[in-house]
Amino acid sequence: MAVLVSLTGETQFIHSLCAVVVKGQWNNILKPKIGSSLSSANIHQVLLQLSLHGYGPSPSWAFFKWVESIPTYKHSLQCYWTMIHILTEHKHFKPAQQLLEKIALKDFLSSPMVLNALVPIQDDPEVNSHVLSWLVIFYANSKMNQDAIQVFEHMRVHGFKPHLHACSALLNSLVKDRLTNMVWKVYKNMIQAGVVPNVHIYNVLIHACCKSGDTEKADSLVGEMELKCIFPDLFTYNTLISLYSKRGMHYEALSVQDRMERAGVSPDMVTYNSLIYAFCREGRMREAVKLFREIKGATPNHVTYTTLIDGYCRVHDLEEALRLCEVMKAKGLYPGVVTYNSILRKLCEDGRMRDANKLLNEMSERKVEPDNVTCNTLVNAYSKIGDMRSAVKVKDRMLAAGLKLDEFTYKALIHGFCKVLEMESAKDLLFSMLDAGFSPSYCTYTWIVDGYCNKENEEAVIRLPDEFVKKVFVLMSHCTGH
Repeated sequence: MAVLVSLTGETQFIHSLCAVVVKGQWNNILKPKIGSSLSSANIHQVLLQLSLHGYGPSPSWAFFKWVESIPTYKHSLQCYWTMIHILTEHKHFKPAQQLLEKIALKDFLSSPMVLNALVPIQDDPEVNSHVLSWLVIFYANSKMNQDAIQVFEHMRVHGFKPHLHACSALLNSLVKDRLTNMVWKVYKNMIQAGVVPNVHIYNVLIHACCKSGDTEKADSLVGEMELKCIFPDLFTYNTLISLYSKRGMHYEALSVQDRMERAGVSPDMVTYNSLIYAFCREGRMREAVKLFREIKGATPNHVTYTTLIDGYCRVHDLEEALRLCEVMKAKGLYPGVVTYNSILRKLCEDGRMRDANKLLNEMSERKVEPDNVTCNTLVNAYSKIGDMRSAVKVKDRMLAAGLKLDEFTYKALIHGFCKVLEMESAKDLLFSMLDAGFSPSYCTYTWIVDGYCNKENEEAVIRLPDEFVKKVFVLMSHCTGH
């Protein structure tokens, strides 16, 4: 009986609060008699009662925000969730989304335990689909793929149909992170949930094929689109052309260009750049230049000129590469580090180190910062000619500029020191390479053995395996914390 009286008292208190809210006499809530009994559970019930009695979202939303401003009060997760659902139910999508995003990070909404506790509060499947789809979008756009997948999986298990935009955002985020297997798993679950893919979904899937180099899968997806009368757009065609170009499939890439023009989709600069890249990669400069001259409805950009310059460097036509570099500048398209790297690589290959240094000065004047490729090209070139003093200078500049040595830097330096028979320096670098977490190849180890043999230092050769094993053992001990 006492429990019944208690419950009746609680119900009356909720009704009293609702009456106060509807009349707008909110300051009465702050009076000691009411304020002392106020809790997040009461507020949660008030929000529910107001929505159930047809008052619409406005009183609930205004009251929710007002209560939030009380210094001694803090909304529970249940209150937030209920308010989000009330706003969503009445199509007030923007504030609902903003509120959801506000709590998504701090309250671990992707946790199955939290979702299992919250979702049953609202039994409207459509509203739950809205809210959970927004949650998937928020996590996917925040690069929190694991959280997005957990929410998506919760929707699948409980029969909530995800929105198309949520599927697209999740798939796109997975493709960016190269989680190809998960892409196809999510797509399969999406189809099973009754989501009908559109051109944007197919574009993301074809992009996934491009990342993994799967031309067969891409072809089958295009066939699937045609069967469903979903027409490829510019992005679809460009992704296909890029995929075929990277795989050296020129005929297929050109066929796609032909197909897109027949479909009334005009190629843009991305289309032309992919096709030019395919020809340049194979050293087919005549076809690349022919296509370059046939460009219509688009303007060549940095990528176009850099691709052609790199192509000419690869076929040993440095003069034409330098001429194009001047044309590029005349058009107001100043070369970036990638452009300079192509020319620098060719100059170093030809042993023209003075010209290479002039190019570096030009980069400095134009405030183009060298990257790892620039520095490795120079280190490798100096090491090949045995100028280890200059090679080490470049390495030191690299570190001073905040760049990290990679395995190519180490290999080039080790090879150079072995060449000039400075074996202790070579060995120190080998151990530094191990310290940095890189695994030397068989040939790197062989260079050092051959170097000691050339110096007729058999003792050092015999000692080397033990030193190497000892070094590896020390590193493993550090990793395991022993």
